[in-house]
Amino acid sequence: MKKQAFIPFAKPDVSDAEISQVLECLQSGWLTTGPKARELESKFAEVVGARYAVAVNSCTAAMHLALEAMGIGPGSRVVTSVFTFTASAEVVRYLNADPLFVDIDPETLNMDPANLEKVVAENENIDVVIPVHFAGQACDMTAITDICKENDIRILEDAAHAFPTSYGDRMVGSIGDATAFSFYATKTLAVGEGGMLTTDDAELAERCRVMRLHGISRDVFDRYQSEKPAWFYEVVAPGFKYNLPDIAAGIGLAQLDRRGELADKRRSIAERYNEAFRPLSISLPSVRDSRDQHAWHLYVIRLDPDHVAIDRDAFIAAMSELGIGTSVHFIPLHRQPYWRDRYQLTPEQFPVAEQVFQSCVSLPIYSAMTDDEVSRVIQCTIDLLS
Repeated sequence: MKKQAFIPFAKPDVSDAEISQVLECLQSGWLTTGPKARELESKFAEVVGARYAVAVNSCTAAMHLALEAMGIGPGSRVVTSVFTFTASAEVVRYLNADPLFVDIDPETLNMDPANLEKVVAENENIDVVIPVHFAGQACDMTAITDICKENDIRILEDAAHAFPTSYGDRMVGSIGDATAFSFYATKTLAVGEGGMLTTDDAELAERCRVMRLHGISRDVFDRYQSEKPAWFYEVVAPGFKYNLPDIAAGIGLAQLDRRGELADKRRSIAERYNEAFRPLSISLPSVRDSRDQHAWHLYVIRLDPDHVAIDRDAFIAAMSELGIGTSVHFIPLHRQPYWRDRYQLTPEQFPVAEQVFQSCVSLPIYSAMTDDEVSRVIQCTIDLLS
Protein backbone atom coordinates (compact mmCIF):
# COMPACT_ATOMS: atom_id res chain seq x y z
CA MET A 1 0.00 0.00 0.00
CA LYS A 2 1.30 3.45 -0.93
CA LYS A 3 2.19 5.51 2.12
CA GLN A 4 0.00 8.58 2.46
CA ALA A 5 1.60 12.01 2.42
CA PHE A 6 2.25 13.63 5.78
CA ILE A 7 -0.31 16.26 6.81
CA PRO A 8 1.60 19.02 8.61
CA PHE A 9 0.17 20.88 11.57
CA ALA A 10 0.25 24.11 9.56
CA LYS A 11 1.05 25.18 6.01
CA PRO A 12 0.94 28.60 4.30
CA ASP A 13 -1.60 29.24 1.54
CA VAL A 14 0.24 30.88 -1.38
CA SER A 15 -1.51 31.85 -4.64
CA ASP A 16 -0.44 33.59 -7.82
CA ALA A 17 -1.42 36.89 -6.17
CA GLU A 18 1.33 36.57 -3.52
CA ILE A 19 3.90 35.51 -6.14
CA SER A 20 2.97 38.48 -8.31
CA GLN A 21 3.44 40.88 -5.40
CA VAL A 22 6.91 39.49 -4.65
CA LEU A 23 7.96 39.76 -8.28
CA GLU A 24 6.69 43.32 -8.38
CA CYS A 25 8.84 44.18 -5.35
CA LEU A 26 11.93 42.57 -6.86
CA GLN A 27 11.44 44.37 -10.15
CA SER A 28 10.80 47.73 -8.44
CA GLY A 29 14.18 47.74 -6.74
CA TRP A 30 12.50 48.60 -3.42
CA LEU A 31 12.98 45.70 -1.01
CA THR A 32 12.99 47.27 2.44
CA THR A 33 10.19 49.26 4.11
CA GLY A 34 8.59 51.39 1.42
CA PRO A 35 5.43 51.95 -0.60
CA LYS A 36 3.95 48.48 -0.11
CA ALA A 37 4.41 48.63 3.67
CA ARG A 38 2.60 51.98 3.68
CA GLU A 39 -0.19 50.60 1.52
CA LEU A 40 -0.58 47.61 3.82
CA GLU A 41 -0.78 49.92 6.83
CA SER A 42 -3.50 52.00 5.23
CA LYS A 43 -5.60 49.05 4.06
CA PHE A 44 -5.20 47.08 7.28
CA ALA A 45 -6.28 50.03 9.40
CA GLU A 46 -9.37 50.44 7.24
CA VAL A 47 -10.26 46.74 7.49
CA VAL A 48 -10.10 46.61 11.30
CA GLY A 49 -11.55 50.08 11.82
CA ALA A 50 -8.52 51.74 13.42
CA ARG A 51 -7.22 55.25 12.69
CA TYR A 52 -3.57 54.19 12.53
CA ALA A 53 -1.56 51.09 11.70
CA VAL A 54 2.20 50.60 12.04
CA ALA A 55 3.78 47.70 10.12
CA VAL A 56 6.49 45.81 12.01
CA ASN A 57 8.38 42.54 11.72
CA SER A 58 6.48 40.59 14.40
CA CYS A 59 3.64 40.70 16.89
CA THR A 60 6.29 40.68 19.60
CA ALA A 61 7.77 43.87 18.14
CA ALA A 62 4.32 45.49 18.04
CA MET A 63 3.69 44.71 21.72
CA HIS A 64 7.15 45.91 22.74
CA LEU A 65 6.74 49.18 20.84
CA ALA A 66 3.27 49.77 22.27
CA LEU A 67 4.37 49.19 25.87
CA GLU A 68 7.38 51.48 25.38
CA ALA A 69 5.12 54.18 23.94
CA MET A 70 2.76 53.75 26.91
CA GLY A 71 5.63 54.56 29.25
CA ILE A 72 6.08 51.10 30.76
CA GLY A 73 9.35 50.76 32.70
CA PRO A 74 10.85 49.76 36.05
CA GLY A 75 8.16 49.65 38.70
CA SER A 76 5.36 49.09 36.19
CA ARG A 77 3.18 46.01 36.24
CA VAL A 78 1.41 44.51 33.24
CA VAL A 79 -1.25 41.80 33.53
CA THR A 80 -1.63 39.04 30.96
CA SER A 81 -2.92 35.49 30.60
CA VAL A 82 -0.82 32.63 31.95
CA PHE A 83 -2.09 30.49 29.04
CA THR A 84 -0.17 32.09 26.20
CA PHE A 85 3.08 32.10 24.26
CA THR A 86 6.00 33.58 26.17
CA ALA A 87 6.08 36.71 23.97
CA SER A 88 3.00 38.11 25.73
CA ALA A 89 5.01 38.39 28.95
CA GLU A 90 8.61 38.69 27.73
CA VAL A 91 7.94 42.11 26.17
CA VAL A 92 7.20 43.37 29.69
CA ARG A 93 10.62 42.23 30.85
CA TYR A 94 12.28 43.96 27.87
CA LEU A 95 11.34 47.20 29.66
CA ASN A 96 12.39 45.99 33.13
CA ALA A 97 8.77 45.90 34.24
CA ASP A 98 7.01 42.91 35.80
CA PRO A 99 4.12 40.80 34.52
CA LEU A 100 1.26 39.51 36.62
CA PHE A 101 -0.60 36.41 35.43
CA VAL A 102 -4.30 35.61 35.23
CA ASP A 103 -5.98 32.22 34.93
CA ILE A 104 -8.36 31.43 32.05
CA ASP A 105 -12.03 30.78 31.47
CA PRO A 106 -12.56 26.99 31.28
CA GLU A 107 -14.79 27.26 28.23
CA THR A 108 -13.15 29.80 25.89
CA LEU A 109 -9.59 29.47 27.32
CA ASN A 110 -9.39 33.26 27.21
CA MET A 111 -8.49 35.53 30.14
CA ASP A 112 -11.03 35.10 32.97
CA PRO A 113 -12.42 38.56 33.82
CA ALA A 114 -13.27 37.49 37.37
CA ASN A 115 -9.67 36.41 37.97
CA LEU A 116 -8.44 39.63 36.33
CA GLU A 117 -10.59 41.69 38.70
CA LYS A 118 -9.11 39.80 41.66
CA VAL A 119 -5.52 40.36 40.49
CA VAL A 120 -6.18 44.07 39.90
CA ALA A 121 -7.73 44.45 43.35
CA GLU A 122 -4.79 42.75 45.07
CA ASN A 123 -1.93 44.59 43.30
CA GLU A 124 -0.76 48.16 42.88
CA ASN A 125 1.03 49.92 39.99
CA ILE A 126 -0.81 48.04 37.23
CA ASP A 127 -0.53 50.16 34.10
CA VAL A 128 -1.58 47.84 31.26
CA VAL A 129 -3.62 44.67 30.72
CA ILE A 130 -2.76 42.43 27.75
CA PRO A 131 -5.76 40.21 26.90
CA VAL A 132 -4.79 37.32 24.63
CA HIS A 133 -7.45 36.38 22.07
CA PHE A 134 -6.82 32.65 22.19
CA ALA A 135 -7.20 30.55 19.02
CA GLY A 136 -8.89 33.40 17.15
CA GLN A 137 -11.81 34.10 19.49
CA ALA A 138 -12.12 37.49 21.15
CA CYS A 139 -11.89 37.78 24.92
CA ASP A 140 -14.84 39.17 26.88
CA MET A 141 -13.80 42.72 26.08
CA THR A 142 -16.82 44.33 27.71
CA ALA A 143 -15.91 42.94 31.13
CA ILE A 144 -12.18 43.56 30.65
CA THR A 145 -12.74 47.13 29.46
CA ASP A 146 -15.00 47.88 32.42
CA ILE A 147 -12.35 46.66 34.88
CA CYS A 148 -9.61 48.65 33.17
CA LYS A 149 -11.64 51.88 32.96
CA GLU A 150 -12.56 51.67 36.62
CA ASN A 151 -8.88 51.31 37.56
CA ASP A 152 -7.33 53.67 34.97
CA ILE A 153 -5.50 50.83 33.19
CA ARG A 154 -4.70 50.82 29.48
CA ILE A 155 -5.41 47.84 27.21
CA LEU A 156 -2.97 46.33 24.73
CA GLU A 157 -4.63 43.42 22.92
CA ASP A 158 -2.50 40.44 21.89
CA ALA A 159 -4.26 39.53 18.65
CA ALA A 160 -1.58 37.17 17.33
CA HIS A 161 -4.36 34.62 16.68
CA ALA A 162 -7.15 37.06 15.95
CA PHE A 163 -7.42 38.19 12.36
CA PRO A 164 -10.05 38.51 11.12
CA THR A 165 -11.91 38.44 14.45
CA SER A 166 -14.85 40.51 15.65
CA TYR A 167 -16.33 41.19 19.07
CA GLY A 168 -19.96 42.14 18.57
CA ASP A 169 -20.03 44.76 15.83
CA ARG A 170 -16.36 45.78 16.27
CA MET A 171 -13.28 44.22 14.75
CA VAL A 172 -10.41 43.24 17.01
CA GLY A 173 -7.91 45.99 16.29
CA SER A 174 -10.31 48.81 17.13
CA ILE A 175 -11.26 48.06 20.74
CA GLY A 176 -8.33 48.53 23.12
CA ASP A 177 -5.82 51.38 23.34
CA ALA A 178 -3.61 49.39 20.96
CA THR A 179 -3.66 45.97 19.32
CA ALA A 180 -0.78 43.78 18.14
CA PHE A 181 -1.23 41.33 15.25
CA SER A 182 0.98 38.52 13.96
CA PHE A 183 1.62 37.71 10.31
CA TYR A 184 3.69 34.62 11.14
CA ALA A 185 3.70 31.72 8.67
CA THR A 186 0.91 29.81 10.45
CA LYS A 187 -1.56 32.70 10.67
CA THR A 188 -4.55 33.54 8.45
CA LEU A 189 -2.61 36.49 7.06
CA ALA A 190 0.84 34.90 6.69
CA VAL A 191 3.86 36.71 5.29
CA GLY A 192 6.46 34.51 7.01
CA GLU A 193 7.59 36.99 9.65
CA GLY A 194 5.66 40.19 10.27
CA GLY A 195 3.09 42.01 12.33
CA MET A 196 1.00 45.14 12.74
CA LEU A 197 0.15 47.55 15.52
CA THR A 198 -3.20 49.37 15.35
CA THR A 199 -4.43 52.24 17.50
CA ASP A 200 -6.57 55.37 17.50
CA ASP A 201 -3.93 57.23 19.53
CA ALA A 202 -1.93 59.55 17.22
CA GLU A 203 0.91 60.10 19.69
CA LEU A 204 1.28 56.39 20.39
CA ALA A 205 1.34 55.58 16.66
CA GLU A 206 3.96 58.24 15.96
CA ARG A 207 6.19 57.06 18.80
CA CYS A 208 5.99 53.49 17.51
CA ARG A 209 6.89 54.61 13.96
CA VAL A 210 9.99 56.38 15.24
CA MET A 211 11.07 53.58 17.57
CA ARG A 212 10.56 50.77 15.05
CA LEU A 213 13.62 51.99 13.09
CA HIS A 214 16.44 53.04 15.41
CA GLY A 215 14.64 56.06 16.84
CA ILE A 216 15.23 57.98 13.61
CA SER A 217 12.94 60.95 13.02
CA ARG A 218 12.26 60.13 9.34
CA ASP A 219 11.50 56.80 7.65
CA VAL A 220 13.99 55.63 5.06
CA PHE A 221 11.15 55.77 2.53
CA ASP A 222 10.74 59.50 3.17
CA ARG A 223 14.46 60.17 2.98
CA TYR A 224 15.16 58.26 -0.22
CA GLN A 225 12.02 59.05 -2.22
CA SER A 226 12.03 62.82 -1.82
CA GLU A 227 12.80 64.90 -4.92
CA LYS A 228 14.89 67.19 -2.74
CA PRO A 229 18.08 66.03 -0.99
CA ALA A 230 16.91 64.34 2.19
CA TRP A 231 20.06 62.86 3.69
CA PHE A 232 19.63 64.65 7.00
CA TYR A 233 17.88 62.92 9.87
CA GLU A 234 17.92 62.99 13.65
CA VAL A 235 18.09 60.17 16.16
CA VAL A 236 15.60 61.17 18.85
CA ALA A 237 15.67 57.99 20.96
CA PRO A 238 17.53 54.64 21.20
CA GLY A 239 15.11 52.71 19.02
CA PHE A 240 14.89 49.21 17.62
CA LYS A 241 15.10 47.40 14.25
CA TYR A 242 11.48 46.35 13.86
CA ASN A 243 10.49 47.52 10.34
CA LEU A 244 8.58 45.31 7.86
CA PRO A 245 10.25 44.90 4.41
CA ASP A 246 8.20 45.58 1.29
CA ILE A 247 8.51 41.97 0.07
CA ALA A 248 6.70 40.79 3.19
CA ALA A 249 4.23 43.68 2.94
CA GLY A 250 3.48 42.71 -0.65
CA ILE A 251 2.59 39.18 0.44
CA GLY A 252 0.46 40.74 3.16
CA LEU A 253 -1.43 42.88 0.65
CA ALA A 254 -2.31 39.82 -1.42
CA GLN A 255 -3.44 37.90 1.66
CA LEU A 256 -5.40 40.88 2.97
CA ASP A 257 -7.36 40.91 -0.29
CA ARG A 258 -7.97 37.16 0.15
CA ARG A 259 -8.92 37.39 3.84
CA GLY A 260 -12.53 36.35 3.26
CA GLU A 261 -11.55 33.27 1.28
CA LEU A 262 -8.83 32.27 3.77
CA ALA A 263 -11.06 32.79 6.82
CA ASP A 264 -14.02 30.97 5.24
CA LYS A 265 -11.88 27.88 4.59
CA ARG A 266 -10.72 27.74 8.20
CA ARG A 267 -14.29 28.15 9.43
CA SER A 268 -15.47 25.40 7.08
CA ILE A 269 -12.85 23.00 8.46
CA ALA A 270 -13.85 23.87 12.03
CA GLU A 271 -17.48 23.14 11.19
CA ARG A 272 -16.56 19.77 9.69
CA TYR A 273 -14.54 18.91 12.79
CA ASN A 274 -17.37 19.98 15.11
CA GLU A 275 -19.90 17.84 13.27
CA ALA A 276 -17.64 14.78 13.16
CA PHE A 277 -16.36 14.95 16.73
CA ARG A 278 -19.57 15.84 18.53
CA PRO A 279 -20.41 12.17 19.31
CA LEU A 280 -16.98 11.62 20.91
CA SER A 281 -16.35 11.98 24.64
CA ILE A 282 -14.02 14.94 24.21
CA SER A 283 -14.30 18.68 24.76
CA LEU A 284 -14.61 20.74 21.57
CA PRO A 285 -13.80 24.44 21.17
CA SER A 286 -16.39 26.64 22.83
CA VAL A 287 -17.64 29.67 20.90
CA ARG A 288 -18.56 32.53 23.25
CA ASP A 289 -21.10 34.18 20.95
CA SER A 290 -22.18 32.99 17.51
CA ARG A 291 -22.50 36.63 16.41
CA ASP A 292 -18.75 37.14 16.80
CA GLN A 293 -16.36 36.31 13.98
CA HIS A 294 -13.89 33.60 15.05
CA ALA A 295 -10.61 33.48 13.10
CA TRP A 296 -10.07 29.76 13.82
CA HIS A 297 -6.32 30.09 14.00
CA LEU A 298 -6.37 26.96 16.19
CA TYR A 299 -8.74 24.05 16.66
CA VAL A 300 -8.14 22.75 20.18
CA ILE A 301 -9.75 19.61 21.59
CA ARG A 302 -9.40 18.31 25.14
CA LEU A 303 -9.19 14.63 26.00
CA ASP A 304 -10.85 13.55 29.23
CA PRO A 305 -8.73 10.65 30.59
CA ASP A 306 -11.81 9.23 32.30
CA HIS A 307 -13.66 8.87 29.00
CA VAL A 308 -11.07 8.02 26.35
CA ALA A 309 -8.67 5.10 26.24
CA ILE A 310 -5.64 7.18 25.27
CA ASP A 311 -4.04 10.16 26.94
CA ARG A 312 -2.96 13.38 25.24
CA ASP A 313 0.71 12.51 24.76
CA ALA A 314 -0.07 9.05 23.42
CA PHE A 315 -2.65 10.55 21.06
CA ILE A 316 -0.07 12.99 19.65
CA ALA A 317 2.42 10.14 19.13
CA ALA A 318 -0.22 7.95 17.47
CA MET A 319 -1.32 10.74 15.13
CA SER A 320 2.30 11.27 14.13
CA GLU A 321 2.61 7.57 13.32
CA LEU A 322 -0.47 7.96 11.13
CA GLY A 323 1.17 10.85 9.26
CA ILE A 324 -0.64 13.78 10.90
CA GLY A 325 1.01 16.69 12.69
CA THR A 326 -0.51 18.10 15.86
CA SER A 327 0.64 20.52 18.57
CA VAL A 328 -0.12 21.76 22.09
CA HIS A 329 -1.34 25.29 22.80
CA PHE A 330 -0.05 26.17 25.26
CA ILE A 331 2.47 25.02 27.80
CA PRO A 332 1.32 27.64 30.32
CA LEU A 333 3.87 30.12 31.56
CA HIS A 334 3.72 28.89 35.15
CA ARG A 335 5.39 25.72 33.84
CA GLN A 336 8.20 27.51 31.99
CA PRO A 337 11.45 27.66 34.03
CA TYR A 338 12.10 31.39 33.69
CA TRP A 339 8.60 32.54 34.69
CA ARG A 340 8.14 29.79 37.29
CA ASP A 341 11.41 30.53 39.07
CA ARG A 342 11.45 34.33 38.84
CA TYR A 343 7.88 34.80 40.09
CA GLN A 344 7.48 31.61 42.18
CA LEU A 345 4.55 30.41 40.09
CA THR A 346 2.84 27.11 40.88
CA PRO A 347 0.16 25.00 39.18
CA GLU A 348 -2.12 25.56 42.19
CA GLN A 349 -2.27 29.28 41.38
CA PHE A 350 -3.71 28.55 37.91
CA PRO A 351 -5.90 25.45 38.23
CA VAL A 352 -7.83 25.94 34.98
CA ALA A 353 -4.76 26.53 32.82
CA GLU A 354 -3.05 23.56 34.44
CA GLN A 355 -6.01 21.26 33.82
CA VAL A 356 -6.40 22.40 30.22
CA PHE A 357 -2.69 21.93 29.52
CA GLN A 358 -2.84 18.32 30.70
CA SER A 359 -5.49 17.43 28.14
CA CYS A 360 -5.36 19.82 25.17
CA VAL A 361 -4.17 19.10 21.65
CA SER A 362 -4.39 21.25 18.52
CA LEU A 363 -5.41 19.60 15.25
CA PRO A 364 -4.37 20.85 11.80
CA ILE A 365 -6.51 23.71 10.52
CA TYR A 366 -5.29 25.88 7.65
CA SER A 367 -6.77 27.19 4.43
CA ALA A 368 -4.47 25.11 2.21
CA MET A 369 -5.90 21.84 3.58
CA THR A 370 -7.68 19.69 1.03
CA ASP A 371 -11.01 18.04 1.70
CA ASP A 372 -9.27 14.66 1.67
CA GLU A 373 -6.76 15.83 4.26
CA VAL A 374 -9.54 17.07 6.51
CA SER A 375 -11.30 13.71 6.12
CA ARG A 376 -8.09 11.87 7.08
CA VAL A 377 -7.66 13.94 10.22
CA ILE A 378 -11.28 13.29 11.15
CA GLN A 379 -11.09 9.54 10.56
CA CYS A 380 -7.80 9.08 12.40
CA THR A 381 -9.04 11.11 15.35
CA ILE A 382 -12.26 9.08 15.54
CA ASP A 383 -10.38 5.79 15.24
CA LEU A 384 -8.08 6.69 18.13
CA LEU A 385 -10.70 8.23 20.42
CA SER A 386 -13.85 6.19 19.84
